Amino acid sequence: MFFKSKSSALSAEAVLQKLKSVQDPDLNRDIVSLGFVKNLKIEGAKVCFQVELTTPACPVKDQLKQQCEEVVMSLEGVSKVEVEMTANVRGTAPQSNRIVLPTVKNVIAVASGKGGVGKSTVTINLSMALAAEGARVGLLDADIYGPSIPLMMGTTKEKPESREKRVIPIERDGVKMMSMGYLIPEGEPVVWRGPMVHGALTQFLSQVEWGELDYLLIDMPPGTGDAQLTISQSAPLAGAIIVTTPQEVSLIDARKGLKMFQNVKVPILGVVENMSGFVCGHCHEVTHVFRKGGGEKMAAEMGVAVLGSIPLDPQIAETSDLGTPIVVSHPNTQVAQSYRSIAREIAAKLSVLSLGGVSSFKPIEMEWQS
Repeated sequence: MFFKSKSSALSAEAVLQKLKSVQDPDLNRDIVSLGFVKNLKIEGAKVCFQVELTTPACPVKDQLKQQCEEVVMSLEGVSKVEVEMTANVRGTAPQSNRIVLPTVKNVIAVASGKGGVGKSTVTINLSMALAAEGARVGLLDADIYGPSIPLMMGTTKEKPESREKRVIPIERDGVKMMSMGYLIPEGEPVVWRGPMVHGALTQFLSQVEWGELDYLLIDMPPGTGDAQLTISQSAPLAGAIIVTTPQEVSLIDARKGLKMFQNVKVPILGVVENMSGFVCGHCHEVTHVFRKGGGEKMAAEMGVAVLGSIPLDPQIAETSDLGTPIVVSHPNTQVAQSYRSIAREIAAKLSVLSLGGVSSFKPIEMEWQS
């Protein structure tokens, strides 16, 4: 809704015309035609309006705000500009043959193809990063046999409640979580056949009271078996993220996981290369323990984007074991900022998909800088 000024020299039309020069670099359209400009008010020489983005984790939010202020200030008669940046996450339409999660806008699978590549650590920190940006986030641990979310989130003593036949998820720092680890005694193995795993994952999707979520991240178990097929065929997945380490033995299985999602028509949001290099704390020299550039090579071969790289850092393992994810416990470190940068790129990719557009996404440089 727009409010016009009484002044003929300064009008809402003139302001909007100026704002048409501000383009969203991911959506390749101006913010006016995208419908981002809201509640425009002109009070004398002051212009106020909101810019409603498609995600609070927009990687160019500050840049867009600055551009809006500059172009409107260039209008004759304007002495002050107030821009409020807001967000309304848009979801992808679920397929009719899948479990419908009406209050969840985007469901994201985080997979690896094999174990030991730090996929759960990546999933947890990306969840925390999205929540830190202001998004409403959920985290589902789909590894029935080896649930790790309770330990890594510091919530091993928590137990979910049940209300009106719905399970209330555990919550920490704005992230709602569900895991088999909350439902079985600590240290007890889950000895189930495939159909029981299928039933548990279906219940996690359909009977947990997730509430209104912008993003639900699913920490997938390693491999391409029953659990992976249940999630990919039952959940309304907006996209998948593939986590790998640089060495070939990891890339072989990562390719299989990527192809599985392609076979079931799930968009690949991109590849995250974990443990990409070790930065010496004394000389700051980067040592590529697990080789170099494998994730970038695989992404190029498969025609998908590289979302970014995470270094091999002892602090990541330490914070995970303590149940204090590094994005929350050490938010100003380079590692935490790397997670947040990747989270923003994921949010941008989902925004493009939700609007049916083609992304101008540019991969993050793979080389880790100390």
